[in-house]
Amino acid sequence: MVGKLTLALDAMGGDAGAPMVVEGAAIAMAEDPDLHIIFYGKEDTVRPLVDAYAALSGKVEIIHTDDVVLAEDRPSHAVRRGRNSSMGMAVRAVCDGTAQVAVSAGNTGALMALAKILLRMIPGIDRPALASLFPTLQGESVMLDLGANVECSEENLVQFALMGAAFARTVLGLERPRVALLNIGSEDLKGNETVKNAGAMLRGTTLPMEFVGFTEGDAIGMGGNDVIVTDGFTGNVALKTAEGTANLISEMLSRAFRASPFSMLGYFLIRKGLKSLETHLDSNNHNGAVFLGLNGLVVKSHGGASAGGFATAIRHAVDMARHDLTNLIAEDLKNFERHSDEPDQDEPAAEAENTAAGVPQ
Repeated sequence: MVGKLTLALDAMGGDAGAPMVVEGAAIAMAEDPDLHIIFYGKEDTVRPLVDAYAALSGKVEIIHTDDVVLAEDRPSHAVRRGRNSSMGMAVRAVCDGTAQVAVSAGNTGALMALAKILLRMIPGIDRPALASLFPTLQGESVMLDLGANVECSEENLVQFALMGAAFARTVLGLERPRVALLNIGSEDLKGNETVKNAGAMLRGTTLPMEFVGFTEGDAIGMGGNDVIVTDGFTGNVALKTAEGTANLISEMLSRAFRASPFSMLGYFLIRKGLKSLETHLDSNNHNGAVFLGLNGLVVKSHGGASAGGFATAIRHAVDMARHDLTNLIAEDLKNFERHSDEPDQDEPAAEAENTAAGVPQ
């Protein structure tokens, strides 16, 4: 998909609300003038903000609603009463074809519930998975599920792997992404039956991906794999642990460089390298998780994202929409199922050999 692309933005979501969303949209629009943006939210709040940015002039619409999904709202409440909220209307715009993708920095559980109810699942996909980019020593990798599903079957993990590989092909531009299952060891005998069975199902796939087997948590940041697949409980713990560790390192470095005049001098000597490290670890530069498996694209920005971080989420949303990620996942699933249903080429020969062995000579 090239040329004009319409985005539906929840203008009221996120910790900073409309000012952050509108500024982020202005940054994205300045980089990609072919975008058309529809803001859903309180017009008297959004309109003055939009008018302050020349990049948005004449290229946006504002659809008014007084209803807002709050951070503390339960998903069930959002499903019952949030369909006319700024979040619900943004998702509905994707459902009815008004927009190609929706972006919100609001309540994650509410967004997933509304998206699943309104958009439904791609046929053959049982559950949506929350996928996002993860900083590594070699750039970025994709990790999923990050919290949408606490418990998963082997079929769920296989579907996550297929969707994650399609995501990596669109957003990271990889022809054959390397896919690994997160496990307590890299050996085939390690892990529970669910993970081992998922690994067995993925081996030998003919899809444009390379299944490399199992990987451990300490290898996530090394970047040897392009897609890391796990259940939502483990994935969310791994994500929050990594974010906390990055914050810990940043704070410890800051304290160390403030400890004495000599350490402060050392900071000035290496500040360029430290700035590069800070940029690479900054979550705003990797912002934007997507609910894969839905019949439409919905991107979740971090609630505490900056305007630049929200612009990053929009960039990822645009990449996915222009590469038609939803249909790509559907086609990959069909090809995987078709290959899985085909009889093994060795089976007829083995059966003939067994039959012949039972015939008297």
